[in-house]
Amino acid sequence: MDTFSEAAFTDDNAAREYLEKVLWPDGPVCPHCGVVNNAFKVLRKGQFRGVYRCKERECRKDFTVTMGTVMERSHIALHKWMQGFHLMTSSKKGLSAHQLHRTLRITYEAAWFMEHRIREAMRDGGLKPSKPLGGEGKVVEADETYFGKQANPMPSPQRRGRPHTKGGKSGPSGKRAIVALVERGGESRMFHVANATAVEVRDILWQNVSRKSALHTDESNLYTAVGKAFGEHHTVKHSAGEYVRYEEGFTVHSNTVENIFSVFKRGMTGVYQHCSEKHLHRYLSEFEFRYNRRTALGFNDAERTTEAVKGAAGTPDAAARAPFFAGAADSTLSRPRSIIPHRTGRGSDARRADWPN
Repeated sequence: MDTFSEAAFTDDNAAREYLEKVLWPDGPVCPHCGVVNNAFKVLRKGQFRGVYRCKERECRKDFTVTMGTVMERSHIALHKWMQGFHLMTSSKKGLSAHQLHRTLRITYEAAWFMEHRIREAMRDGGLKPSKPLGGEGKVVEADETYFGKQANPMPSPQRRGRPHTKGGKSGPSGKRAIVALVERGGESRMFHVANATAVEVRDILWQNVSRKSALHTDESNLYTAVGKAFGEHHTVKHSAGEYVRYEEGFTVHSNTVENIFSVFKRGMTGVYQHCSEKHLHRYLSEFEFRYNRRTALGFNDAERTTEAVKGAAGTPDAAARAPFFAGAADSTLSRPRSIIPHRTGRGSDARRADWPN
């Protein structure tokens, strides 16, 4: 039997039961008052259509399993949502909205809407990651890349508007900067920053990587000063053709984070083709989600789908009002992977209380 022959992908009632099993493992949860497993089913014309009513005297409100999730108030059939979750989480380089609308036979606008909601569900860890990357005896690789043109390029006053050059090429001038961190053999985090400066990179590293880690980077000056704050700092000189070096039983390279950039750029160029800067951090969350739940870490397609569905839960009515599209700073559904306060209206994701050493 193929994957999409399963009941949750073909029948709305089965899809609802699957959602209830994943999102309510201990019984129905009232999104209005938070009470768990104290509700009864509401029958309408003798049939149960997924509506529950809270038994609490002060509440007594109706709710469904999609309330407070990215699927709330959507007119798209639930089984099509499940198909969308599965396709988005199992496609290594992503799935375009045009392809999704043809596959699910929904409008392009509905497919675009669905994909952005699913990306929001893929966002890890809320406003704060659960723990720093790395640790004693572990290696964290850091690097920066540039992708796409900035919406509002900010020329360097020192260069009087002249473009930066790198080996005679245009370099990063006017392009969107992305900083990535990856724990070797573990998880990754990617950030869209206004400018990849030593200060921005320092803040991201300090707030997301344990100081006991060994930091591996290229020879960029962005990491020279901040590298001294970590247990070890090793570099490879890409400009001299050095991409890996063996030292006293360990390997120095930044090939893991380069691989992440490779998959990201292949997906963005070959699948999505265009992405406005205001949505770039959502695409970063999508690629980060799949990498952090890759097969090498023991995940399969079904488990990745379940993980994304778990991330679909938010707060009452938050998803329906979609504040994350407007860039609202108080949205509990919005994890700012873009560290550009003057463009997104959000505070810096990196400037948080320091991690303990």
